[in-house]
Amino acid sequence: MRIVDVEMRCCRKKPEQFEAGAFRTGDFQGFEFLVVTVKTDEGLSASMFGFAGRSAEGAGKLIADSVRPFLIGRDPRDREKAWHEFRTADRWWGHLPIYAYGPFDTCLWLLSAQAAEQPLYKYLGAYRESVPVYGSSMILSEPKDYVAEALRAKAEGLRAYKLHTPGNDIDEDLEAHRLVREAVGPNFRLMSDPVSVYNLEQAIRFGRVLEQLDYYWFEEPLYDEDVHALRELSRTLEIPIVGTEVLAKHPYSIAECIATRVVDRVRADVSWTGGVTGVMKTARLAEAFGVNCEVHTSIFHPLEIVNLHCCAAMKNCDFFELLYPVEGFSFGLAEPLQIKDGLATPPNRPGLGVELDWDDIDACTMKVV
Repeated sequence: MRIVDVEMRCCRKKPEQFEAGAFRTGDFQGFEFLVVTVKTDEGLSASMFGFAGRSAEGAGKLIADSVRPFLIGRDPRDREKAWHEFRTADRWWGHLPIYAYGPFDTCLWLLSAQAAEQPLYKYLGAYRESVPVYGSSMILSEPKDYVAEALRAKAEGLRAYKLHTPGNDIDEDLEAHRLVREAVGPNFRLMSDPVSVYNLEQAIRFGRVLEQLDYYWFEEPLYDEDVHALRELSRTLEIPIVGTEVLAKHPYSIAECIATRVVDRVRADVSWTGGVTGVMKTARLAEAFGVNCEVHTSIFHPLEIVNLHCCAAMKNCDFFELLYPVEGFSFGLAEPLQIKDGLATPPNRPGLGVELDWDDIDACTMKVV
């Protein structure tokens, strides 16, 4: 089996329910994304969404020009060889964004799972048949908005809720966390992700309040590359510190973070971590040190399905993360994610296990490169 073609669509979708303030930068205009299709000489093909930052056309051209010639002619089952040779090629003359290789690596896994007639999570080696789900907020306007959303998530049966607060005022952010805890009660798990908005002293103060409120973890209060401060924060606080989602070159860049306890739990996802290979390598490395690898949202639901397959094939991950409200990100799939009683179940058909919504993708496609 050989790869004979690689297609890249550059896509844009207008948001249906999010305002500009859903991003901390205050300029959210819509979703820019890629759709990659890898075709083989045996008639098999696999497609997957890809992150594209602020410009699908810009990212698509850059990535396609580098990755298409790299992949054509390869056996898609030789994923490990491709992984290491891409690492070399990217170092020499690629220097692509962290989200470049993920959809291609994922397509290789999907092709292999299809050929084996196995769902991806079974092909990886399943650990479980379902994974607890938590809802992960966008930036909301006021503390009361987080309360309403957390109560909705709890009522829908989700197992936890995570706050992304605005970061304009530390006291206002803390008030949102207090009000949410008061509203949902003591037995519903809550997490906090300020997204790199504080310095070390502020993060210590914030984390101590989260400990009093019994939050489950404290995620990315400092930039992922701020290694010294993160290590000091992890040493100082009892609440688990979670990070590493935006560090390039998983799992290699994460090894020192795990070995020297820069953070208590690491992050990986199939979009920003190099696909299925990067996620599973990072998870297995973390497991060897007794550390959890909490899989990070990949935003778009076709990618989230792949994340779910990975979560089902690892022990050291407590939750499956979905941006919330879930319906705001549910485009791209011909059928919705299967969630019941707060548990997400991966599809059991071969490969991805669900079809993409090509009518929607066609409507979003701006250009094919």
